[in-house]
Amino acid sequence: MSYKNYINNNWFESESGKTFKAINPFTEEVISEVQASNETDINKAVEAAIKAYKEWGHMTPGERRDLLRKLAAKSLENAEPLAKTISKEMGKPFKEALGEIDDLAEYLEYYSELARDQIGRIVAPVDNESMSLVKYEPYGVVGCIIPWNYPLSLMGWKLAPALAAGNTVVMKPSEITSLSILHWTEIVGDIMPAGVINVVTGYGDEAGEALVRHPEVPIITFTGSVKTGKRIAKISAKNLKKVSLELGGKDPVVVCDDADIEVAAKGTSWGGFVNAGQVCTSVERVYVYEEVAKKFTEALVEEAKKIKLGDPMDELTDVGPMASLSQFNNTINKVALAKKQGARVLTGGQKDKRFKKGFFYLPTVFDRISSDMDIITEESFSPVIPIQTVRSMEEAISLSNSTKYGLGCTVFTKDLEKAMKAADKIKSGTVCINSPLMENIAAPFGGMKQSGIGREHGTEALEEFRQAKHIFIDYNHENKDWWFNNEKPS
Repeated sequence: MSYKNYINNNWFESESGKTFKAINPFTEEVISEVQASNETDINKAVEAAIKAYKEWGHMTPGERRDLLRKLAAKSLENAEPLAKTISKEMGKPFKEALGEIDDLAEYLEYYSELARDQIGRIVAPVDNESMSLVKYEPYGVVGCIIPWNYPLSLMGWKLAPALAAGNTVVMKPSEITSLSILHWTEIVGDIMPAGVINVVTGYGDEAGEALVRHPEVPIITFTGSVKTGKRIAKISAKNLKKVSLELGGKDPVVVCDDADIEVAAKGTSWGGFVNAGQVCTSVERVYVYEEVAKKFTEALVEEAKKIKLGDPMDELTDVGPMASLSQFNNTINKVALAKKQGARVLTGGQKDKRFKKGFFYLPTVFDRISSDMDIITEESFSPVIPIQTVRSMEEAISLSNSTKYGLGCTVFTKDLEKAMKAADKIKSGTVCINSPLMENIAAPFGGMKQSGIGREHGTEALEEFRQAKHIFIDYNHENKDWWFNNEKPS
C-alpha cells in the first residue's frame, strides 16, 4: 500500500518517484509507503492553493462555516477508523486517539463560528465628518507543518482557524505520522472546493524547506523543535514572511508544602507519562518543597510503577510504545547521560524487557538532580521526570525560569496567594494550578522565550491567520486646510 500526495482534490505520486516507509512502533512492521516529495511537488500544491484562494477567500464567512461543519461531522462519523490509523502509526492508545478526532471536530466547529462573528470593526473617527473601518483579510496560502505527536489534533489547531479566516492551505505532515492526515484527507477531502486543502508528504529538509522558501506562501505555521523553528524563522525573514512557531518546552511542576500529595503525584505522573512523555507541555521537571519531598517522591514512584504499557488497541493500556526508533533511542541516550552526570534512577531507566518488539520505555523517575544537568536544561520528549527539592516559592520560581523554555508550568497548592505569585512570576505561556496539561480552546496557547512566537487557540489563533486593513472614509468631499495651497498671492 502506498499513499499519494493530495493536490487540487486529486492524488499524485511524487515527481521523483521516491517513497519512505511508515513503521508501526508496536510491531516494528512496515505498514505503508509514503511519498518522499520535493520542491516540484510543493510548487504544484501551492499553485493549486493560489488558484483556489481566488474563490475561497471571497466566500462569505457563513459559506465557509457550513463547509467546515461538514468536515467536522464527517470526521466524527469516521472517528474509529481514523483513531485506529493514529494508533497503528504512532503507538498512541486507541482511547486517546479517539480524543484527537473529537478535538479536531471541536476546532473546526469553533473557528467556523468565531470567524463568522466579526470580520472587522469601526474605530473612533478623527473628526465628525469621517469614518475609520478595520477589515480583517486572509493572507492567501498558509503553509502548515504538522508535528507527529498529535497528528490530527494539532492539524486542527492550524487548519481550522486558517480556513475559517479565508486562507487555503498546503500541509506538510511529519514523516512519522503522514498516514493519519492522508487518511483524514481521503475521507473528507471532496467536501471542500478543489485546492483549498492540499497535503504533500516528505522530509523536512526537502518538502518542508521548499514550502517555507516558496515566495507565494506568505505565512508559515509550525509546531516542532526549537532548532527547526529557528531555521524556519531565518529562511522566512528573507521574504519578511510571517511565522507562527509553537516550539519546545521544559515544563516545571511546583509541589508546595500544602499540596494534596496524592493529587500532586497522580497529576504529575499523568502529565509526565501520558503519550509516553511525547507532549510539548509534558512535565519535564519537578520542584518539590523539602517538607513533603520524601512523601511526594515515594508517591510519584508508585504511580509510575502502576502505569500499564502495552498494545495500543488494548483498552487496559495506559501508555503505548514511543512513536519511532529515533524517539526511543533519544530516550535511551538522555537517561544514560543523566546517570553519567550523577542522577539516580528511582524507577524505570530502561526499555521494557517484557516486549520482544516495540519501542517501549519504562516510565522513569530521577532524583539527585543538579540544575546544570541536560535532563533539566534540555527538552527530553520522553517518559522521564527528574525531581529537585526547594525551600521556598522564590527558589521554585527562580529554577522554573532557569531554562530557555517558557511553554507551560503547573503548581500544586491550596494557597491562592502562592498560586497567583507563581502564575505572575513564572515565564510561561500557560500556567495550570492543580491540574497539568490543561487547555481551553477559547484560551490562547503558546510559549514565551524560545518556546515560540504567536498563539494558537482562542481569538488569538484566528488573528494569526488574518491581517488588518484600515479603510478611511471622508464623507465631507471638500478641500482641506492642510493640503498644499497652489494659489500663490500676486
